[in-house]
Amino acid sequence: MNHRDQFERRPGFGSQNRRGFLASVAAIGVALAASKATAMQGASLSLPKASSEIMPFKVEVPQAAIDDLKNRLAHVRWPDEETVADNSQGVKLSDAKSLVDYWSGRYDWRKFEARLNRYPQFRTEIDGLGIYFIHVKSKHENALPVIMTHGWPGSIVEFLETIDPLTDPTAYGGKAEDAFHVVIPSIPGYGFSDRPSGPGWNAERTADAWGVLMQRLGYTRWVAQGGDWGSLITHRLAQRKPEGLIAAHVNLPLVIPAEKPANPTPEEQKALKGLSILTGGDGGAYAFQQGTRPQTLSYGLADSPAGQSMWILEKIQAWSDNDGNFEDALSLDTVLDNISLYWFTNTAASSARYYWEVFRTGFSNYSAGHIDLPMAATMFAREFLQVPRSWANAAWPNLYYWNTAEHGGHFAAWEEPEIFVMELRRAFSSIR
Repeated sequence: MNHRDQFERRPGFGSQNRRGFLASVAAIGVALAASKATAMQGASLSLPKASSEIMPFKVEVPQAAIDDLKNRLAHVRWPDEETVADNSQGVKLSDAKSLVDYWSGRYDWRKFEARLNRYPQFRTEIDGLGIYFIHVKSKHENALPVIMTHGWPGSIVEFLETIDPLTDPTAYGGKAEDAFHVVIPSIPGYGFSDRPSGPGWNAERTADAWGVLMQRLGYTRWVAQGGDWGSLITHRLAQRKPEGLIAAHVNLPLVIPAEKPANPTPEEQKALKGLSILTGGDGGAYAFQQGTRPQTLSYGLADSPAGQSMWILEKIQAWSDNDGNFEDALSLDTVLDNISLYWFTNTAASSARYYWEVFRTGFSNYSAGHIDLPMAATMFAREFLQVPRSWANAAWPNLYYWNTAEHGGHFAAWEEPEIFVMELRRAFSSIR
C-alpha cells in the first residue's frame, strides 16, 4: 500500500471530502489575496484626470497608505553595519534606524498635508500630461510672476518657506515693489504631476510645458528660477525664450566650457573637482545608475520606504551646508516631508527616469550652452559645483547679476529661505 492510499483511506478523507477540503483552502487563499489586493489598492494614491482647464487640487493621502507605510517601516530587514567610522560607504546604519524610528512613530504627514493645502494648488494637462503646481498671487500691484523649479532629490518642499516673503514682502522686511506672483510646479514624474507613460519628457519638453503654463495663467511678462534639474530646465527656458520670459536666475550655473582649461586657475580647479562628483567621482554613481538603469533601481525603492529614504537622505547629507549632520541645515520633519512625498506618490522610478531622459539628449558634461537672455546667478557657499564667474561670462553675454552667499548648499531655497528671497529680490529688481 502506498502512502497515497493511506492518505485517501483515512477516516474523513475520502475523495469527496478531500476535494471539499482543498476547495475550502483555495477559497480562503482567494479571499486573503482579494483582501490584500483591496488593502493595497487603498494604499495607492490616485490623481484626478487633468484637462486643459486649470483645476483646483487638494492633497488627500488615503489613511490606508499611511497605515501601509507604518507597517513596512515596522518590518524593515536591516543590512549589517558599515565597516568604517565615516559616511564613505553611505548612510550609517545607526542614522538609518534613527530616521525610520522617527518616521514610523513621531512624524505627522497630516501636519504637512494641511500645510500644503493652505496654498492654492492646481493641476492642468499640458502636452498630454497632468502638471501639478502651487500658484500664489501677491496682493501687491505690479508683482512680478516667477516660476521656480526644483530638482532631485528635492521637490516643491524646497520652496515652501519662500512663498510668503516673496508674495507679501512688506510683512517680511521688504517693500511692495519686491513682490512676486509665485508659481511652483512639480517636474513631470515628481510629486503630484503625472508620471509619463512614454519616453521624451526631458528638460526641453519640460521647459516648453512651463512656457505653456505661464501663458495659460495669463502672464505676459515673467521670470524663471531653478536649482539642480530646475536649473537645467531654467537654462532651457532661457534658450527657448517662450513668450513673456524676460530674465532668469539659477543657483547652479551650468556653464562648464566645452574644452577644459589647460592650465586651470585655483577657481577653475575647484569647479572641476566639483564636476567630478557628477561625472564619475566619489558620490556620483547615483547619477549613472538613474541615468542608465532607473527601472532596475526602482524595484527596491518603490517597495521599501527604508530604501527610498536612504537613497534621498545620503544626498541631503552630502550636499547641504552642514558640519556632519544634515539637521544642521534642515529639520528631520522637513526632510521627511520631502521623502514622504516621494513615497506616497510612488515616484522613485519616474523621478530617476528623468536622468535617463536628460542624458539621452546629449547632456553629459553638465553644460547647458550659450544663452543671450538676461541671466542672474547666486553661488551658495556649500554648492558642490562652484563655477567661476568667468565661465558664466563666456556662456551668458547678458549676465547682469552675480553674487555669492556665505551660507547654504545645494538646496538653497530650502536651507536658507531668507537669503534666497533676498537674492531673488536683488536679482530681479533691475528688470521689473
